[in-house]
Amino acid sequence: MTMIHNPVLKGFNPDPSMLRVGDDYYIATSTFEWAPGVQIHHSRDLVNWRLLTHPLTRPSQLDLIGVPNSGGVWAPCLSHDGEKFYLIYSNVKSMTGVYKDTPNYLVTAASIEGPWSEPVYLNSSGFDPSLFHDEDGRKWLLNMVWDHRKGKNRFHGIHLQEYSVAEEKLVGTAKLIFTGTELGCTEGPHVYKKGGYYYLMLAEGGTGYSHAVTVARSAKLDGPYEVDPVNPILTSKGKPELALQKAGHGSLIETQTGEWFLAHLCARPLNEAGECSLGRETALQRCSWTEDGWLRVADPAMSPQTAVQPPDLPPHVFAAEEACDPFESERLSVHLSTLRDYPDGSWLSLTERPGWLRLQGRESLNSLHRQSLAARRLESFHASFETCMEFQPEHFQQMAGLVAYYNTESNYYLHMTADEEKGTVLQLSSTVQGRYDECLQEPLALNGITRLGLKVVFDGPGLQFYYSLDGEEWQSIGPKLDAGRLSDEAATIGENGYFRSWGFTGTFVGLCVQDLSGGRRHADFDYFSVQQ
Repeated sequence: MTMIHNPVLKGFNPDPSMLRVGDDYYIATSTFEWAPGVQIHHSRDLVNWRLLTHPLTRPSQLDLIGVPNSGGVWAPCLSHDGEKFYLIYSNVKSMTGVYKDTPNYLVTAASIEGPWSEPVYLNSSGFDPSLFHDEDGRKWLLNMVWDHRKGKNRFHGIHLQEYSVAEEKLVGTAKLIFTGTELGCTEGPHVYKKGGYYYLMLAEGGTGYSHAVTVARSAKLDGPYEVDPVNPILTSKGKPELALQKAGHGSLIETQTGEWFLAHLCARPLNEAGECSLGRETALQRCSWTEDGWLRVADPAMSPQTAVQPPDLPPHVFAAEEACDPFESERLSVHLSTLRDYPDGSWLSLTERPGWLRLQGRESLNSLHRQSLAARRLESFHASFETCMEFQPEHFQQMAGLVAYYNTESNYYLHMTADEEKGTVLQLSSTVQGRYDECLQEPLALNGITRLGLKVVFDGPGLQFYYSLDGEEWQSIGPKLDAGRLSDEAATIGENGYFRSWGFTGTFVGLCVQDLSGGRRHADFDYFSVQQ
């Protein structure tokens, strides 16, 4: 039997919001500081998935310039009211210390592939917003509320407020309907109605190794809510033997055949230290309902399974993705993301030199604003990424190459640049938790070569960079580097009782160019080949 193999969405794809419309299934996931905003995957059998689209494609919908590492889009909610799609999302502007700035927005579309509307501002009281469409046609916004006050529970509880479609705003008074269970860190609310009850599904325990899915129910939408007596209904906590850790942040659907499935985030540790370089991923679990009306996953221990019986639906296999992107299209591949800034002709072009990706050099890898970077998610512990680049740097402030990137404070970068004495050279830099170093004691002189093959190979806990002068023979360069340093855990840094940096994303590998002089020296990339 063909099974659902978890995670179904590999690599950085957290906070799933799953939706069925007719025979089509969609999962929306968080994209944080990466653009375009929100990934939407599509399936017709829950076994086979493809990346379909990104709804937030312009700054007027989602302005990411200057957002912190792991800021931006948190926990989108995708829904449908029988007529059109609704997408709710946070755009987190600040998140360290005691305060969080978390404006929440709504966009709509008649088709899942757009065009999506301009955003409607909702509120800023907290994050993880969700929209519930009740049977009477009324719509309700839920979100967790953040409490910055000393001695208070930061996760204040779940607020409920009505949304008016006609007025395009929240109306009435927000009401606190649930304050959480003893697990704490109550967030990620979704409401489902079944059998006369409103079921409130929550993420609790924090989005780490204590993460969990919990449920409460009420005969009325605004409560009071009764907690499931066996909560949490899904967790990996205290089960280090499980392949899928951090299970939590659930989203529920019923198939057209009357079967129930829960989407949830998870993570696969790279090493014994528990570092998750792939980031948080998305998995599916089969569910059922008890006679007394509580939701249960298939595993009696309430643990996430890696192999799950699929629904009784005909198989629907999508065409396999090509391993090599030859840059022959005039549009950037749906699998490539850019950092905080949207791809446009001012800095990225697939037409100035047909068959090549041209990037204009802009800001440094340390910038929270306008980097020239196009990157792919790392989806496997064993993978390779390869490109061929042409670049003619004139001085050391001009760089171009291949980067293994977690965030501005954690990345490894093989790049071509210029040296006053050696001319064009190749250097490998390492930035780990903000500390910069150069891995080569002396940069490798290229003796005027301006066309160069670049490759990085991930092999479990390590990664190795390579270069080629002819595209056939590859030479390793620099030491084998620690892939665990490009992880959620390594990127989360606490100081004096507060977190100065959070790690909520995952490893990317990308093509990038910097010109710190402001001269916008460009580099051309012939292809981007990915095996994972």
